[in-house]
Amino acid sequence: MKQTMDKPKRSFRRHLKPIRRHLKPIRRHLSPIRSGDRIDYKNMSLISRFISEQGKILSGRVNRLTSKQQRLMTNAIKRARILSLLPFLYNEN
Repeated sequence: MKQTMDKPKRSFRRHLKPIRRHLKPIRRHLSPIRSGDRIDYKNMSLISRFISEQGKILSGRVNRLTSKQQRLMTNAIKRARILSLLPFLYNEN
């Protein structure tokens, strides 16, 4: 003899996350590069904001740059290093 136990029917929507109705809208971070700033190897005041204390190029996530801005910034920093406008390493001596 087989006994069949009927499972209660549950709505599959019960496990979904509730809709965010009363929460504040998510604020987007503004880019640290202003509209007038030009990403260029000669713009040392701009480039120095995107280099760590050791002289490393900070990541795009830390900088809050778009991928295109990060690529341009990386090329500008490398070009400034080659032209001796920036040191490759910062010595702590």
